[in-house]
Amino acid sequence: MNKIPVYFMPGLAAGPTIFENIKLPEDQFEMHFLEWILPNEHEKIEEYALRMIQNIKHENPVLIGVSFGGVLVQEMAKIIQTNKVIIISSVKTNKEFPSRFKIARNTKAYKLIPTQLLADIENLVKYAFGDNIVTKRIKLYEKYLSVRDKHYLDWAIETILCWNQKEINEAVIHIHGDEDEVFPIKHIRKCIVVKGGTHIMILNKFKWLNENLPKLIVN
Repeated sequence: MNKIPVYFMPGLAAGPTIFENIKLPEDQFEMHFLEWILPNEHEKIEEYALRMIQNIKHENPVLIGVSFGGVLVQEMAKIIQTNKVIIISSVKTNKEFPSRFKIARNTKAYKLIPTQLLADIENLVKYAFGDNIVTKRIKLYEKYLSVRDKHYLDWAIETILCWNQKEINEAVIHIHGDEDEVFPIKHIRKCIVVKGGTHIMILNKFKWLNENLPKLIVN
């Protein structure tokens, strides 16, 4: 039996280590992990997605993206044929953004974010995962946030805030926690709700994901 190729895309500033607890049955699935590449100057997300799909080595893959990675895999799926697209702790359109995202976009306040400070792991953790991260956990997350290049961070923040997707792709499977502090559930439509799931549920709800992802992929 041919195994189903599954490609995982991490969230903003994160590396593939965020998927370290995700296990899919090896007799059914072949897991591959994508990594952020440095963007070109003023690169549009469509252009970035075109470069990223060069790392896809299989036809008709399953794409799974977390947070900003979920936005990117949706753009990749506009270019190549996919088996399934699954997003976790992410959004399907810019209408699902919280109001602070919309204000930052409309006022261009994001240009004032001192991204050079995000190279400091404590600030980056709070920005990527939310303010309620307990300080003692920061060292734990240090290994997950491996992309601290200022040019990448500037690009990523502007790119997600200015994402212009207005219509939901009904084929996208959306898994979302009801306690997500970055993308609050009240703004999210048509998703599979994980009770107690926060924005980092890829790390602490992996048992739910390991149990349910195979069924979502195959069915």
